[in-house]
Amino acid sequence: MSELYTDNPNLKYISLPFEWKGTPIDKNGRFLNHEHIHKHSLQAFLKWQTTRNIYKTEKKNATWKHEVVEQDFMQSTNDCIVWLGHASFFIRLNNLNILIDPILFDISLLKRQTKFPIHPDLLIGIDYILISHDHRDHLDEKSIKYLLKKNPNAQFLTGLKIDSLLQTFTKVSNIQVAGWYQQYHLENDLKITYVPSRHWGRRLLRDTNSRLWGGFLIQFNATSIYFSGDTGYGSHFKDIAEIVPHLDYCIIGIGAYKPEFFMAQSHISPTDALKAFTETKAKYMIPMHHSTFDLSDEPLHDPLFTLQNVSKLNNLSDRIITPKIGEMIPIH
Repeated sequence: MSELYTDNPNLKYISLPFEWKGTPIDKNGRFLNHEHIHKHSLQAFLKWQTTRNIYKTEKKNATWKHEVVEQDFMQSTNDCIVWLGHASFFIRLNNLNILIDPILFDISLLKRQTKFPIHPDLLIGIDYILISHDHRDHLDEKSIKYLLKKNPNAQFLTGLKIDSLLQTFTKVSNIQVAGWYQQYHLENDLKITYVPSRHWGRRLLRDTNSRLWGGFLIQFNATSIYFSGDTGYGSHFKDIAEIVPHLDYCIIGIGAYKPEFFMAQSHISPTDALKAFTETKAKYMIPMHHSTFDLSDEPLHDPLFTLQNVSKLNNLSDRIITPKIGEMIPIH
């Protein structure tokens, strides 16, 4: 494990019940997972690409699509969480409007399998745009530029070194970058903290891990929401339970997980996501990162159906919220 650490000296750390030295980096300044070293193995990638996908015929003949609700949730004033497909969310807390990893359109080489639930022109009055990491299915240049035309004063909250990429796209300066467990400076009672995930970053061939990845802890008064970001399984879920003893919502990925020998260090399976949810001790789980883009071997329906079956076997179905895309989840 690295003995080198970094952070944003202009942001404070939240109070932690364990020792924390900062976000780990290697001798070249590239970011590292704090627990599991990510192995960028060409051999493993080639094995995946050259191994027959046992789901190929099923995927080719599949007709299942996740249901989409087309409604203008922006007209409401109620606190809510709205899944927009994949890892994109709209959250309203105390009349503050938050977007997380907004992907409004098809992205390079990937076509949306479900419609975006609202016309992008209606996304007006956005206060904060949260970007978990630099992968193109989470940070899309076209989507960001489109949103900024309608929301020129929106603030970006993201991880270390992602600001240079956003500035390349937009020329904006209202960007805050954080290391893990650092809290953004917000001029209201909303608290947002950047937290660890087990993943990696890259946009091009030579910039691997040059920008940080992570999740978000969003808190307002008694309400707390944990957005895991893209992540494999790790001890950071138990850490969240120690930091926030009464977590309300755990938003966690369940898709793009097969074959597990290749995907497990980047994306958590539905079974392990359920385990991670119980470890956060959250009241409710909202699954994400499924049904929108075809990123891996499993059929689009597999992650959600598997989660539903496993949660039923573990008597947790009443704590799993599986919304339609675009459906408003009231925050109580």
